[in-house]
Amino acid sequence: MTALICDTTKAPIGEPCAPVTIKLESCQGSWLFQPARMRFRRVLRVPGRPGATTDWCPYFGLHFVDADRFVVLLNPQGTRLLHSWRHLPGTVCDACAEPRSDEMLQGEMHQLAG
Repeated sequence: MTALICDTTKAPIGEPCAPVTIKLESCQGSWLFQPARMRFRRVLRVPGRPGATTDWCPYFGLHFVDADRFVVLLNPQGTRLLHSWRHLPGTVCDACAEPRSDEMLQGEMHQLAG
């Protein structure tokens, strides 16, 4: 049996809890990771298409190069990678020069994570 990483503070006693979803902001949008299920999806910033998302995809590792950059391993061998820059609140992004903020509402994230 596989143990799920979950947030028990939001589930009523005796009810199953939802898997933890980690959200990272980047230049292109938000990245949602579910470590217990080893899957991720992206919420893209597409003009005229709010809430455009990718399908859930498997991943095999998430590595933080430094405070601003991270790498997603797409295969067990680590030969297929996605690189991205994080948008940290209160700073300006070196990659796109946009102010960094956390604008996605918690309820929207919950809807997309499901």
